[in-house]
Amino acid sequence: MNRSRYWKNRIPFLLTNLICMVALTVFLLVCDISIAAVLLILVVWALVLLAGLFLTYWKRDRQMRQLLDMAGQLSERYLISEVMELPEQAEDQVYYRLLKMAGKSMLEQISEVKRERLEYKEYIEQWIHEIKTPITAMKLLCENHRTDWTKELLLELEKTNRFTEQALYFARSEYTEKDYSVREIALAQIVHQAIADNKYLLLQSGMRLEVEEIQDTVYSDEKWVRFILNQLIANAVKYRAGQPVLRFSTCRQQDQVVLMVEDNGIGISPADLPRIFEKGFTGQNGRIVHQSTGIGLYLCKRLCEKLGIGICANSEGKGTTISLSFHINDFVTRVQG
Repeated sequence: MNRSRYWKNRIPFLLTNLICMVALTVFLLVCDISIAAVLLILVVWALVLLAGLFLTYWKRDRQMRQLLDMAGQLSERYLISEVMELPEQAEDQVYYRLLKMAGKSMLEQISEVKRERLEYKEYIEQWIHEIKTPITAMKLLCENHRTDWTKELLLELEKTNRFTEQALYFARSEYTEKDYSVREIALAQIVHQAIADNKYLLLQSGMRLEVEEIQDTVYSDEKWVRFILNQLIANAVKYRAGQPVLRFSTCRQQDQVVLMVEDNGIGISPADLPRIFEKGFTGQNGRIVHQSTGIGLYLCKRLCEKLGIGICANSEGKGTTISLSFHINDFVTRVQG
């Protein structure tokens, strides 16, 4: 509580007491009361007045600090009225009722927004599942009737499928704990599945693949890791340069298995590198490749955080290396050994 403002607010009260003291002094002097007695009365009055004011200030200051500390410990501060005690003073009770009304209104608004978000999320998920059926049907028709134009169509269908997957994972990224299944997976298998998911895109771009022998297994969710690799492959194709090469390799660093996805594309400028995982950030490369949305790497980062996977990027002028770090579960390894 601001001390100077507190005393400034008490100026009318102090002036009233001062006027009363002057009036009482005049009255006592008229009644032939001795000056010593009048001074004694005034001193006692002033001491009692100041003691009362200081005691009130100390009590109010302690109450306000307790409320601020209580609010600071709440994750939803609009619920402060639910945990604070009913004030003793009448004017404070009015503010308490106002806080209650505001908190109730806020809770109603939040419930409404959450309900609308849930309905929208469910609609998006349902729509994506529905649209996957005709996409799969068109891919089968094109694969059964191979011509030059169906090859082009397959490439576009592959892109469409990737964009729908991106939308689905974006809708689910907030609640990944309800949609993942952690188990032992072979990194080599996941890498080859991701390459198969993007085979037409890789063929059309002329991307040369280099996959080192990968024998490591990790504990994670196969579907989510595969989605992350799909995004990294799409980025490598999008920002390719010259004769494009995409390389997959692994190494062990202390208690981690690191999967590295390395390309020889246009790279990332040093100024943009710290921000590439921010939502909607496209940077300098976004002005070169107008298809950039700034969503792919943001989703990768968000999903990695949910799954406990470390992700980092490195680029030195040309080419980019994205590293995925999986923690080794020593307990499970010892049990299986």
